[in-house]
Amino acid sequence: DSHRRCCITRCNTGIRQDMTLLKLKPPSLGNLAYNSLLTRSAECPYHKPLGFEAGSVSPDQITCSNQEQYTGWFSSWLPSKARLNSQGFGCAWLSKFQDNTQWVQIDLREVMVVSGILTQGRCDAEEWITKYSIQYRSEDKLNWIYYKDQTGNNRVFYGNSDRSSSVQNLLRPPIVARYIRILPLGWHTRIALRMELLLCMNRCN
Repeated sequence: DSHRRCCITRCNTGIRQDMTLLKLKPPSLGNLAYNSLLTRSAECPYHKPLGFEAGSVSPDQITCSNQEQYTGWFSSWLPSKARLNSQGFGCAWLSKFQDNTQWVQIDLREVMVVSGILTQGRCDAEEWITKYSIQYRSEDKLNWIYYKDQTGNNRVFYGNSDRSSSVQNLLRPPIVARYIRILPLGWHTRIALRMELLLCMNRCN
């Protein structure tokens, strides 16, 4: 219908498939957000934290590259530690390697509409991510899709300049997906991350 065509032209690549998945689901958080996209706006009216900081995102939902090598000291800095405003020893995800092949991945468990991300550095050291890109997909069998800018290039998101401040990047348009990957492109001293994802809502609740 006309609403569907309008949203396809405004939303991220791959939304035709993602939208079909949402349409087949019963009423849920994802569907509430999907309804808000039918207002023909590429921007979400309200944003809700997914639950990194609150603890409702479980450790097994957050994984990273080379996670099988996280032994010894690194076992305290697993991706499950990448929670906004976390404090104390093991207060962030630390990448074991410092290169552009590293990533941290979130499984939302169902298709949702992600409208933003907040990032912080490591709480107890001068280590943080300065820029990053985002990939997403709606099923684990599908290829990863880069979030693009208006020119069709992979969008570069600018992150932190200190270890304690949180930096928010809103996604316009939002991402409709189940899996999200954060790929560090630049960092200060070491790849270190605390984070929160924002979900798109059609009402404030």
